[in-house]
Amino acid sequence: MPRKRFCVLCAALFAGAVSAMAADRACAAARPIAAAEQQGYTGGSEKAPLGTLQSADATPAAKALACKQLAICGTKAAVPALAALLGDEKLASWARIALEAIPDPSADESLRKAMGKVQGRLLVGVINSIGVRRDAKAAGGLAARLKDADAEVASAAAAALGRIGGPAAAKALEPMLAAAPPAVRTEVAEGCVLCAERFLAEGNRDEAVRLYDTVRKADVPRQKVLEATRGAILARGAAGVPLLVEQLRSTDSAALGIGLRTARELPGPEATDALAAEMARMASDRQALMLVALADRGDSRALPAVLKAAAGGATHVRIAAMGALERFGNATCVPVLLEAAVESDAELAQKARGTLTKLSGQEVDADLLARLPQAAGKTRQVIIEVAGQRRITAALPAIVRCAEDGDAGVRGAAVEALGAMGGAQQAADLVKVLRKADANEHAGIEKALMTISGRGGAACAAHLAPLAQAGDSALRMIALHALACAGGPEALAAVRAAVNDKDEAVQDEAVRTLSTWPSMWPEDALAAEPLLALAKSAKKVTHQVLALRGYLQYVHGTRKLKDDERLAKVNAVMPLVTRPEEKRLVISALGTIETAGSLEMLVNFAADPALAGEACSAIVGLAEKKDLKGVSRQQLQKALQTAAEKSKGAPKKKAEDLLKALK
Repeated sequence: MPRKRFCVLCAALFAGAVSAMAADRACAAARPIAAAEQQGYTGGSEKAPLGTLQSADATPAAKALACKQLAICGTKAAVPALAALLGDEKLASWARIALEAIPDPSADESLRKAMGKVQGRLLVGVINSIGVRRDAKAAGGLAARLKDADAEVASAAAAALGRIGGPAAAKALEPMLAAAPPAVRTEVAEGCVLCAERFLAEGNRDEAVRLYDTVRKADVPRQKVLEATRGAILARGAAGVPLLVEQLRSTDSAALGIGLRTARELPGPEATDALAAEMARMASDRQALMLVALADRGDSRALPAVLKAAAGGATHVRIAAMGALERFGNATCVPVLLEAAVESDAELAQKARGTLTKLSGQEVDADLLARLPQAAGKTRQVIIEVAGQRRITAALPAIVRCAEDGDAGVRGAAVEALGAMGGAQQAADLVKVLRKADANEHAGIEKALMTISGRGGAACAAHLAPLAQAGDSALRMIALHALACAGGPEALAAVRAAVNDKDEAVQDEAVRTLSTWPSMWPEDALAAEPLLALAKSAKKVTHQVLALRGYLQYVHGTRKLKDDERLAKVNAVMPLVTRPEEKRLVISALGTIETAGSLEMLVNFAADPALAGEACSAIVGLAEKKDLKGVSRQQLQKALQTAAEKSKGAPKKKAEDLLKALK
């Protein structure tokens, strides 16, 4: 219940707080309650805080905290003690926070009584609290305060009446639009607008319209006139369209702004039709603004007018129109957008293509698919690009044919689209295209093949393997790259065979491909065997080095082997490990093998100053593990002692800390 009270209070505080003054008051009221919760008070009995208020010995600070607590748990019983503080300069605001929250009519009565007793800032505070509670019984007393000599009091009364709303409040406020001094008139106008909003919410449209119109014609600040104008349009519904159009035609930027805002809010087909017609008559700078408003309305009735704007005219207007089409366009927009997509203006063409991609509906896909066979040149290229971005898989057969089109732009777009959405069958199609393509198109086709292979996996390998036997060595290297993306036993076998290719460049590429194959592990662990064989017996030193590094990465990455098995594989290749780069790979692998043997090897590596840092870090990492297999206390202590002596910075500090823990 206390938490619920807090939520209800916050809702009451912020409801209808449209003016800066009201918002400030709401925030000020909410903060102390949050503070009370931060101090550990989450509700409960009001007995303790009430006792604090009634104590003659309690300090003002203690009483303020008690008020915060009563805002959460206070009941009717707390009202008299809180009401007694409404005249206290130091505690009145704290008392009002609690009174605003207590759900009992006695809190309203106490505030009404206080309105006749306090003055100045204390009176303003009481009136604000009455407004927060929206106490209709206080309307008469507030009406009398509208003529108070203190402008702050009169303004607070006007704001409170607006929040209370109803006929009595409106009757009191309306005459003051003319009679109130300038310092008070703004809040009077605000109160009238709030009353009108309440009338409209309750279904009393006629009274809302009358009150809005009164404010619009009054001598009040421009902002209040604009607020009332917006309300007058919305309250009239379809009948408010002429007034809305009047704002849109105004030379005053503020009136135009309120018109554009209201254009988004006024519902109904009449409003959409009128706005679309008005948009066509506007200057280009305003047309663009109106198109954004029409887009926000999301009403497809405006489609013909928006489509017309997209077809021709100023570029910024056409771009705004295409943005609107993204919201409610359909297949009827395709011809206009296709024409724009091939124009010379790069920004316009890009926007048109983007809009074609974003148009919703299967009808759009069907329309584009039907146009593809008949289209040519740039138009065909655009359709292919959009089909790829929309993932229109039904277009794949036609796009495959376009990959051999006479237009280079069309061919490039087709290849890219195939890469974006093709599968294993399209990999086979692209291999055929590749065999016929010019060398300057190889890179695009290779990229598409690699993308498809990465997505399709081993299913693509059968279509790629024959390419690895092509007469052109450039094609064989492309095959290697695509096979590496596909992975699987068949792809691995083709790459292994390429290690013995007649072309040295292909051999080198095959070895490089194999050496990076561990990125596929653990799925393709079969690559480990040929890598080890190459590391031991390859004719080229570079091949041996690449294979050894790949094999060590496999040992480091695989999780299919037990730690003892992984350590055995490391030991088996140690005679081949001569370079610092490979030694670091060994250290990296040993750091993941939780055995006594790996710890011992790391201690040996730590003796090399060039490797000490990596080795000591790996030692510390292993030492932090809880279950090191077969590692004695003495062995662990020796390893940590080595790490403490040979390392610096954080690894050294960790080693020393672990040593202390051992002792």
